[in-house]
Amino acid sequence: MRAAAEGRRPHPHRRREMRTILPVVVILCLLAGCAPTPPLALPISGTLPASASPVSPLPVPEARRSLPLSPSPTSLPPAPAGPDTPPPSRDRAFTFAVTADMRLYSGPGTYDTPRYFRGACEAIAARGATFMVSPGDVDPPGGVLWTVTRTLGTDFPWYPAVGNHEVETPEDMDWLRSYGTALTAPDGGPVRPGPPDCPTTTYAFDYGNAHFVVLNLYCDAAGDAVTDGDVPDHLYQWLAADLAATDKPHIFVFGHEPAYPRPDADTGRVRHMEDSLNAHPARRDRFWNLLQERGVRAYICGHTHNYSAVQVDGVWQLDAGHARGIGDTGAPSTFILVRVDGPSVVFETYRDYVGGAYTLAYIGVLAAPFTLYLPSVMNGR
Repeated sequence: MRAAAEGRRPHPHRRREMRTILPVVVILCLLAGCAPTPPLALPISGTLPASASPVSPLPVPEARRSLPLSPSPTSLPPAPAGPDTPPPSRDRAFTFAVTADMRLYSGPGTYDTPRYFRGACEAIAARGATFMVSPGDVDPPGGVLWTVTRTLGTDFPWYPAVGNHEVETPEDMDWLRSYGTALTAPDGGPVRPGPPDCPTTTYAFDYGNAHFVVLNLYCDAAGDAVTDGDVPDHLYQWLAADLAATDKPHIFVFGHEPAYPRPDADTGRVRHMEDSLNAHPARRDRFWNLLQERGVRAYICGHTHNYSAVQVDGVWQLDAGHARGIGDTGAPSTFILVRVDGPSVVFETYRDYVGGAYTLAYIGVLAAPFTLYLPSVMNGR
Protein backbone atom coordinates (compact mmCIF):
# COMPACT_ATOMS: atom_id res chain seq x y z
CA MET A 1 0.00 0.00 0.00
CA ARG A 2 1.04 3.58 -0.41
CA ALA A 3 2.28 5.40 2.63
CA ALA A 4 1.87 9.10 3.26
CA ALA A 5 5.02 11.16 3.74
CA GLU A 6 6.17 12.57 7.02
CA GLY A 7 6.28 16.07 8.41
CA ARG A 8 9.40 18.02 9.16
CA ARG A 9 10.25 21.64 9.76
CA PRO A 10 12.28 23.12 6.89
CA HIS A 11 15.84 24.02 7.84
CA PRO A 12 16.06 27.82 8.10
CA HIS A 13 19.33 28.03 6.11
CA ARG A 14 18.33 25.84 3.18
CA ARG A 15 16.55 27.20 0.13
CA ARG A 16 13.64 25.12 -1.02
CA GLU A 17 11.79 25.04 -4.31
CA MET A 18 8.25 23.79 -3.82
CA ARG A 19 5.68 22.92 -6.41
CA THR A 20 2.81 25.34 -6.62
CA ILE A 21 0.57 22.93 -4.75
CA LEU A 22 2.38 23.67 -1.43
CA PRO A 23 0.66 27.03 -0.72
CA VAL A 24 -2.69 25.31 -1.16
CA VAL A 25 -1.74 22.71 1.41
CA VAL A 26 -0.64 25.42 3.85
CA ILE A 27 -3.92 27.31 3.51
CA LEU A 28 -6.07 24.20 3.85
CA CYS A 29 -4.18 23.04 6.92
CA LEU A 30 -4.43 26.43 8.58
CA LEU A 31 -8.16 26.64 7.89
CA ALA A 32 -8.66 23.16 9.29
CA GLY A 33 -6.68 23.84 12.45
CA CYS A 34 -3.84 21.55 11.50
CA ALA A 35 -0.13 22.14 11.82
CA PRO A 36 1.30 25.50 10.83
CA THR A 37 3.62 23.70 8.40
CA PRO A 38 2.40 20.87 6.15
CA PRO A 39 4.25 17.59 5.96
CA LEU A 40 6.68 17.33 3.05
CA ALA A 41 7.45 14.23 1.04
CA LEU A 42 11.21 13.84 1.21
CA PRO A 43 13.77 11.58 -0.46
CA ILE A 44 13.86 8.15 1.18
CA SER A 45 17.08 6.57 2.40
CA GLY A 46 17.74 3.34 4.27
CA THR A 47 15.83 0.05 4.17
CA LEU A 48 12.13 -0.19 4.94
CA PRO A 49 9.16 -2.07 3.52
CA ALA A 50 8.04 -0.61 0.22
CA SER A 51 4.98 0.83 1.96
CA ALA A 52 6.96 2.95 4.41
CA SER A 53 7.99 6.60 4.06
CA PRO A 54 10.60 7.84 6.56
CA VAL A 55 11.62 11.40 7.26
CA SER A 56 14.93 12.63 5.89
CA PRO A 57 17.44 13.58 8.58
CA LEU A 58 18.29 17.20 9.33
CA PRO A 59 21.94 18.26 9.33
CA VAL A 60 23.80 16.90 12.34
CA PRO A 61 23.70 19.48 15.18
CA GLU A 62 26.85 20.74 16.84
CA ALA A 63 28.52 18.29 19.19
CA ARG A 64 27.06 18.38 22.67
CA ARG A 65 29.12 18.27 25.83
CA SER A 66 29.29 14.92 27.62
CA LEU A 67 29.34 14.99 31.41
CA PRO A 68 30.50 12.24 33.75
CA LEU A 69 27.73 10.01 35.03
CA SER A 70 26.81 9.64 38.70
CA PRO A 71 24.87 6.93 40.53
CA SER A 72 21.15 6.88 39.77
CA PRO A 73 18.65 8.10 42.36
CA THR A 74 16.76 5.66 44.53
CA SER A 75 13.26 4.60 43.48
CA LEU A 76 10.40 6.21 45.35
CA PRO A 77 7.15 4.52 46.38
CA PRO A 78 4.35 4.72 43.84
CA ALA A 79 1.59 7.29 43.97
CA PRO A 80 -1.76 7.29 42.19
CA ALA A 81 -2.24 9.45 39.11
CA GLY A 82 -5.21 11.40 37.86
CA PRO A 83 -6.64 14.80 38.83
CA ASP A 84 -10.28 15.23 39.73
CA THR A 85 -11.18 17.27 36.66
CA PRO A 86 -14.33 17.18 34.52
CA PRO A 87 -14.05 15.10 31.36
CA PRO A 88 -13.65 16.94 28.06
CA SER A 89 -16.40 16.81 25.50
CA ARG A 90 -15.72 14.77 22.37
CA ASP A 91 -14.74 17.93 20.51
CA ARG A 92 -12.80 19.77 23.20
CA ALA A 93 -9.12 20.15 22.33
CA PHE A 94 -6.46 18.58 24.51
CA THR A 95 -2.75 17.80 24.36
CA PHE A 96 -0.78 14.88 25.69
CA ALA A 97 2.98 14.57 26.03
CA VAL A 98 5.24 11.62 25.22
CA THR A 99 8.62 11.05 26.85
CA ALA A 100 10.67 7.85 26.72
CA ASP A 101 13.93 6.26 27.84
CA MET A 102 14.89 8.89 30.38
CA ARG A 103 16.21 6.04 32.52
CA LEU A 104 18.65 6.90 35.30
CA TYR A 105 18.47 10.68 34.69
CA SER A 106 15.53 11.68 36.87
CA GLY A 107 14.66 12.07 40.52
CA PRO A 108 16.25 14.15 43.29
CA GLY A 109 19.94 14.87 43.58
CA THR A 110 22.53 14.95 40.80
CA TYR A 111 20.11 14.86 37.89
CA ASP A 112 17.54 17.33 39.23
CA THR A 113 18.60 20.02 36.73
CA PRO A 114 17.25 21.25 33.37
CA ARG A 115 20.07 19.41 31.58
CA TYR A 116 18.42 16.06 32.24
CA PHE A 117 14.84 14.78 32.30
CA ARG A 118 13.69 17.73 34.38
CA GLY A 119 14.41 20.01 31.42
CA ALA A 120 11.95 18.10 29.24
CA CYS A 121 9.29 18.28 31.95
CA GLU A 122 9.80 22.01 32.39
CA ALA A 123 9.48 22.55 28.63
CA ILE A 124 6.27 20.50 28.59
CA ALA A 125 4.91 22.53 31.50
CA ALA A 126 5.61 25.75 29.59
CA ARG A 127 3.72 24.52 26.52
CA GLY A 128 0.86 22.76 28.26
CA ALA A 129 -0.28 19.13 28.36
CA THR A 130 -3.10 17.27 30.07
CA PHE A 131 -1.12 14.10 30.78
CA MET A 132 2.04 12.22 29.83
CA VAL A 133 2.65 8.73 28.46
CA SER A 134 6.12 7.18 28.67
CA PRO A 135 6.62 4.07 26.51
CA GLY A 136 9.20 2.29 28.62
CA ASP A 137 12.70 2.38 30.07
CA VAL A 138 11.60 4.65 32.88
CA ASP A 139 13.84 3.02 35.47
CA PRO A 140 13.79 3.82 38.28
CA PRO A 141 10.09 4.72 37.84
CA GLY A 142 9.86 6.35 41.27
CA GLY A 143 12.48 8.87 40.21
CA VAL A 144 10.59 9.69 37.02
CA LEU A 145 7.36 10.19 38.96
CA TRP A 146 9.24 12.44 41.42
CA THR A 147 10.42 14.69 38.58
CA VAL A 148 7.03 14.68 36.83
CA THR A 149 5.07 15.66 39.93
CA ARG A 150 7.51 18.39 40.96
CA THR A 151 7.54 20.09 37.57
CA LEU A 152 4.03 19.40 36.25
CA GLY A 153 2.02 19.15 39.47
CA THR A 154 1.35 16.59 42.17
CA ASP A 155 -1.82 15.36 40.45
CA PHE A 156 -0.46 15.39 36.89
CA PRO A 157 -1.34 12.01 35.30
CA TRP A 158 1.59 9.88 34.16
CA TYR A 159 1.14 6.61 32.27
CA PRO A 160 4.26 4.42 32.01
CA ALA A 161 4.80 1.33 29.88
CA VAL A 162 7.16 -1.51 30.69
CA GLY A 163 10.54 -1.42 28.94
CA ASN A 164 13.26 -4.02 28.69
CA HIS A 165 15.23 -2.43 31.54
CA GLU A 166 12.27 -2.66 33.92
CA VAL A 167 11.92 -6.33 33.01
CA GLU A 168 15.55 -6.83 34.05
CA THR A 169 14.94 -5.22 37.46
CA PRO A 170 12.44 -7.02 39.75
CA GLU A 171 11.96 -4.02 42.05
CA ASP A 172 11.02 -1.83 39.07
CA MET A 173 8.44 -4.39 37.94
CA ASP A 174 7.01 -4.53 41.47
CA TRP A 175 6.78 -0.72 41.46
CA LEU A 176 4.97 -0.62 38.11
CA ARG A 177 2.55 -3.38 39.11
CA SER A 178 1.66 -1.49 42.27
CA TYR A 179 1.39 1.82 40.46
CA GLY A 180 -0.88 0.30 37.81
CA THR A 181 -3.44 -0.81 40.38
CA ALA A 182 -4.09 2.84 41.32
CA LEU A 183 -4.30 4.31 37.81
CA THR A 184 -7.34 6.18 36.58
CA ALA A 185 -7.98 7.99 33.31
CA PRO A 186 -6.95 11.68 33.21
CA ASP A 187 -10.55 12.68 33.97
CA GLY A 188 -10.82 10.19 36.83
CA GLY A 189 -12.58 7.59 34.70
CA PRO A 190 -11.83 3.87 34.68
CA VAL A 191 -8.74 2.17 33.32
CA ARG A 192 -9.38 -1.17 31.61
CA PRO A 193 -6.97 -3.80 32.94
CA GLY A 194 -4.86 -5.89 30.61
CA PRO A 195 -5.01 -9.63 30.07
CA PRO A 196 -4.32 -12.19 32.80
CA ASP A 197 -0.67 -12.22 33.89
CA CYS A 198 -0.24 -8.48 33.14
CA PRO A 199 -3.49 -6.79 34.24
CA THR A 200 -1.76 -3.72 35.72
CA THR A 201 1.15 -3.30 33.28
CA THR A 202 -1.08 -3.43 30.19
CA TYR A 203 -4.11 -1.17 30.26
CA ALA A 204 -6.42 1.09 28.25
CA PHE A 205 -8.46 4.22 28.91
CA ASP A 206 -10.50 6.90 27.15
CA TYR A 207 -10.07 10.63 27.22
CA GLY A 208 -12.21 13.02 25.18
CA ASN A 209 -12.61 11.63 21.68
CA ALA A 210 -9.58 9.35 21.92
CA HIS A 211 -8.74 5.85 23.11
CA PHE A 212 -5.33 5.01 24.58
CA VAL A 213 -3.75 1.57 24.90
CA VAL A 214 -0.51 0.96 26.81
CA LEU A 215 1.05 -2.45 26.08
CA ASN A 216 3.53 -4.49 28.08
CA LEU A 217 5.41 -6.13 25.21
CA TYR A 218 7.11 -8.51 27.62
CA CYS A 219 3.85 -10.16 28.74
CA ASP A 220 2.66 -13.64 27.82
CA ALA A 221 0.52 -16.27 29.48
CA ALA A 222 3.48 -17.23 31.67
CA GLY A 223 3.90 -13.77 33.23
CA ASP A 224 4.49 -10.06 32.69
CA ALA A 225 8.28 -10.19 32.25
CA VAL A 226 8.90 -13.27 30.13
CA THR A 227 9.34 -12.31 26.45
CA ASP A 228 12.11 -10.46 24.63
CA GLY A 229 9.70 -7.87 23.22
CA ASP A 230 6.85 -9.33 21.19
CA VAL A 231 3.08 -9.35 20.58
CA PRO A 232 2.27 -13.02 21.27
CA ASP A 233 -1.22 -14.50 21.05
CA HIS A 234 -1.98 -13.71 24.70
CA LEU A 235 -1.40 -9.98 24.22
CA TYR A 236 -2.67 -9.80 20.65
CA GLN A 237 -6.07 -11.29 21.48
CA TRP A 238 -6.59 -8.84 24.34
CA LEU A 239 -5.60 -5.92 22.10
CA ALA A 240 -7.89 -7.06 19.28
CA ALA A 241 -10.86 -7.24 21.67
CA ASP A 242 -10.05 -3.84 23.17
CA LEU A 243 -9.79 -2.11 19.80
CA ALA A 244 -12.99 -3.78 18.59
CA ALA A 245 -14.86 -2.42 21.62
CA THR A 246 -13.99 1.28 21.24
CA ASP A 247 -15.98 3.78 19.22
CA LYS A 248 -13.52 6.65 19.63
CA PRO A 249 -12.36 8.24 16.36
CA HIS A 250 -8.74 8.58 17.49
CA ILE A 251 -6.78 5.60 18.80
CA PHE A 252 -3.20 5.65 20.08
CA VAL A 253 -1.26 2.50 20.98
CA PHE A 254 1.95 2.59 23.03
CA GLY A 255 4.65 -0.02 23.48
CA HIS A 256 8.34 0.08 24.22
CA GLU A 257 9.87 -1.39 21.06
CA PRO A 258 9.39 -0.12 17.49
CA ALA A 259 7.88 -2.30 14.82
CA TYR A 260 10.07 -0.62 12.19
CA PRO A 261 13.30 0.69 13.77
CA ARG A 262 14.77 3.77 12.12
CA PRO A 263 17.92 5.88 12.50
CA ASP A 264 17.73 9.11 14.45
CA ALA A 265 16.20 11.83 12.29
CA ASP A 266 19.02 14.28 13.04
CA THR A 267 22.21 12.32 13.73
CA GLY A 268 21.53 9.12 11.80
CA ARG A 269 22.51 6.97 14.79
CA VAL A 270 21.17 3.40 14.68
CA ARG A 271 20.29 1.18 17.63
CA HIS A 272 18.17 -1.97 17.99
CA MET A 273 17.69 -2.22 14.25
CA GLU A 274 17.31 -6.01 14.24
CA ASP A 275 16.13 -6.88 17.75
CA SER A 276 12.91 -4.89 18.16
CA LEU A 277 9.44 -6.18 17.23
CA ASN A 278 10.90 -6.96 13.82
CA ALA A 279 12.78 -9.86 15.45
CA HIS A 280 9.43 -11.69 15.22
CA PRO A 281 8.30 -10.57 11.75
CA ALA A 282 5.15 -12.69 11.44
CA ARG A 283 3.73 -11.47 14.75
CA ARG A 284 4.95 -7.93 14.05
CA ASP A 285 3.06 -7.96 10.75
CA ARG A 286 -0.07 -9.39 12.37
CA PHE A 287 0.09 -6.65 15.00
CA TRP A 288 0.55 -3.92 12.39
CA ASN A 289 -2.31 -5.24 10.27
CA LEU A 290 -4.57 -5.03 13.33
CA LEU A 291 -3.59 -1.41 13.91
CA GLN A 292 -4.33 -0.65 10.27
CA GLU A 293 -7.68 -2.45 10.28
CA ARG A 294 -8.82 -0.62 13.41
CA GLY A 295 -7.77 2.82 12.17
CA VAL A 296 -5.11 3.46 14.81
CA ARG A 297 -3.65 6.95 14.38
CA ALA A 298 -0.21 6.13 15.72
CA TYR A 299 1.87 3.49 17.43
CA ILE A 300 4.17 5.37 19.80
CA CYS A 301 7.34 3.75 21.11
CA GLY A 302 10.90 4.24 22.35
CA HIS A 303 13.77 1.78 22.93
CA THR A 304 16.19 3.04 20.26
CA HIS A 305 16.90 6.42 21.95
CA ASN A 306 16.55 7.80 18.40
CA TYR A 307 13.68 10.02 17.29
CA SER A 308 11.92 9.08 14.06
CA ALA A 309 8.49 9.29 12.49
CA VAL A 310 7.39 6.98 9.70
CA GLN A 311 4.05 5.98 8.20
CA VAL A 312 3.66 2.34 7.21
CA ASP A 313 0.48 1.17 5.46
CA GLY A 314 -1.46 4.15 6.76
CA VAL A 315 -0.36 3.86 10.41
CA TRP A 316 2.17 6.24 11.90
CA GLN A 317 5.02 5.02 14.08
CA LEU A 318 6.47 7.72 16.32
CA ASP A 319 9.66 6.75 18.12
CA ALA A 320 10.00 9.29 20.92
CA GLY A 321 13.76 8.86 21.19
CA HIS A 322 15.11 9.61 24.67
CA ALA A 323 14.40 12.31 27.23
CA ARG A 324 17.66 11.92 29.16
CA GLY A 325 18.94 15.39 28.35
CA ILE A 326 22.74 15.35 28.11
CA GLY A 327 22.74 11.87 29.59
CA ASP A 328 22.84 10.58 26.00
CA THR A 329 24.75 12.73 23.53
CA GLY A 330 24.34 10.36 20.57
CA ALA A 331 21.04 12.01 19.65
CA PRO A 332 19.23 15.11 20.94
CA SER A 333 16.94 14.70 23.93
CA THR A 334 13.32 14.70 22.77
CA PHE A 335 9.68 14.93 23.73
CA ILE A 336 6.55 14.92 21.60
CA LEU A 337 3.30 16.83 22.07
CA VAL A 338 0.23 15.39 20.36
CA ARG A 339 -2.57 17.91 19.97
CA VAL A 340 -6.07 16.52 19.48
CA ASP A 341 -8.72 19.01 18.35
CA GLY A 342 -11.95 17.44 17.14
CA PRO A 343 -11.13 15.57 13.92
CA SER A 344 -7.59 16.97 13.74
CA VAL A 345 -4.49 15.40 15.31
CA VAL A 346 -1.10 17.09 15.00
CA PHE A 347 2.20 16.08 16.56
CA GLU A 348 5.00 18.47 17.47
CA THR A 349 8.49 17.16 18.20
CA TYR A 350 10.78 19.20 20.45
CA ARG A 351 14.51 18.51 20.71
CA ASP A 352 17.31 19.84 22.89
CA TYR A 353 20.30 20.71 20.70
CA VAL A 354 22.21 22.75 23.28
CA GLY A 355 21.86 20.98 26.62
CA GLY A 356 18.88 22.48 28.40
CA ALA A 357 16.68 24.32 25.85
CA TYR A 358 14.04 22.50 23.78
CA THR A 359 12.99 23.91 20.42
CA LEU A 360 10.37 22.83 17.90
CA ALA A 361 12.06 20.55 15.38
CA TYR A 362 9.29 18.69 13.50
CA ILE A 363 5.55 18.94 12.87
CA GLY A 364 3.29 16.32 11.33
CA VAL A 365 -0.42 15.75 10.78
CA LEU A 366 -1.82 12.42 11.97
CA ALA A 367 -5.44 13.21 11.10
CA ALA A 368 -7.22 16.03 9.29
CA PRO A 369 -10.91 16.85 8.73
CA PHE A 370 -10.54 16.43 4.98
CA THR A 371 -8.80 14.17 2.46
CA LEU A 372 -6.15 15.54 0.11
CA TYR A 373 -5.18 13.74 -3.07
CA LEU A 374 -1.83 15.33 -3.89
CA PRO A 375 1.29 14.39 -5.77
CA SER A 376 4.47 14.19 -3.73
CA VAL A 377 5.85 17.60 -2.79
CA MET A 378 9.62 17.33 -3.10
CA ASN A 379 12.14 19.69 -1.61
CA GLY A 380 14.98 21.14 -3.61
CA ARG A 381 18.49 21.10 -2.20
